[in-house]
Amino acid sequence: MDEQSTDPAGPANGGLDPRAGLSEFLRTRRARLKPEDVGLPDFGRHRRVPGLRREELAQLAGVSVAYYTRLEQGNGRNVSAEVLESIAHALRLSDAERAHLTHLAKPRRQRRKQAPRTQQVRPALRQGRASSPRCR
Repeated sequence: MDEQSTDPAGPANGGLDPRAGLSEFLRTRRARLKPEDVGLPDFGRHRRVPGLRREELAQLAGVSVAYYTRLEQGNGRNVSAEVLESIAHALRLSDAERAHLTHLAKPRRQRRKQAPRTQQVRPALRQGRASSPRCR
């Protein structure tokens, strides 16, 4: 029996690291669009991969091919919200898919809990407190 996920990324990604998740998400969304879907001419040449080429998507999103390629390879560390929105628009993503793209490109970093500092009372303060009539 196939296990389906309600995640906008499709089937559960099987514990992929965030970079692989971003890469897979962008590739699958690019593959589902045809040039004629986005108003680009289809010259009838055989395509090696389904869907839009990276160059076509980069052009539609208004980013360089090199930059889009880095994103699709999972290197989206410092990508801006504007670039993500342009790519989401070019890919014709739903609201849920846009949110998922943002999550993949900019995951919330978990803060490491710092070990609680042990507080030390300065010796002079300790002596003053010990000699105070209230503390006896």
